[in-house]
Amino acid sequence: MADAWLLLPDFVLIALGHLLCRHTPLDRKVWDGVERLVYFVLFPALLFATILRSPLTPGTALPLMGCGMGLMALGIAAAYALRLAPGVDARLHASGAQTAFRFNTYVALAASERLAGANGLAWTALLLAVCVPMVNVAAVWPLARHGGQGFVRELARNPLILATVAGLAGRLLGLQLPALASVTFTRIGAAALPLGLMAVGAGLHMGALKEGPRLAAALLAIRHLVLPAAAIGLVLALALPPAEQAVLVVFAALPTASSAYVLAVRMGGHGGYVAGLVTLSTLLAMPGLPLALALLRALA
Repeated sequence: MADAWLLLPDFVLIALGHLLCRHTPLDRKVWDGVERLVYFVLFPALLFATILRSPLTPGTALPLMGCGMGLMALGIAAAYALRLAPGVDARLHASGAQTAFRFNTYVALAASERLAGANGLAWTALLLAVCVPMVNVAAVWPLARHGGQGFVRELARNPLILATVAGLAGRLLGLQLPALASVTFTRIGAAALPLGLMAVGAGLHMGALKEGPRLAAALLAIRHLVLPAAAIGLVLALALPPAEQAVLVVFAALPTASSAYVLAVRMGGHGGYVAGLVTLSTLLAMPGLPLALALLRALA
């Protein structure tokens, strides 16, 4: 449980963002700008620099990346299968399916750094490099199919995908940043994580979950029960090193992506329903993520 307590400051930042947005002059208008700054500038810069400086290569981290992709494939398949259940509203499913397998990258990087230091950050950056494009394609597809839109343009404009691809390309080419640029990216990264976590808290609200409570329960069960349980079983079966085990279990137990709301609204989905799912997922992850780590420690 000692490692689990290291995550408490991250959730405190989420709570602080919520309080500042609701009870101070720093209202929703301010945090809309913060979210755009983090999403389009700070966070892509952090991803790019982290991948570029990573001492790891895809070959040495192949088991970890394979596990991450397998877990995301499980979440995608389970979320898509819910569309076949009787009584499921097509628009709600197209909007909310993404919340079962997408993950909050701000929490991912902050938590992994606290748990395993620079190596944890590098491992998570590689997981993001292979899983962000995968889950973004899976998130856009139901919305595009339901709304009759294409999704190639959405993917090509995603700043997280662009940053991860650029970082991997630079890593393969042996690119090294000059000292001045390296320091600048380091300072940008230092700002990205706390602002990103506070922006998550500022966006919390329950929305319209009453329109599809059973679907919401099933989607959140995939995100917070199925994926963490599968991750624990997988890392123990493969006997990964303890630090990698912890990082992968954290990756599986993350709250869903706060940007899921933006995607749903932009593509004509039910934004209120997704906002409720994001809020409840974040609240569930606060006790759920440390509990998943505690269970891993007990079984290891």
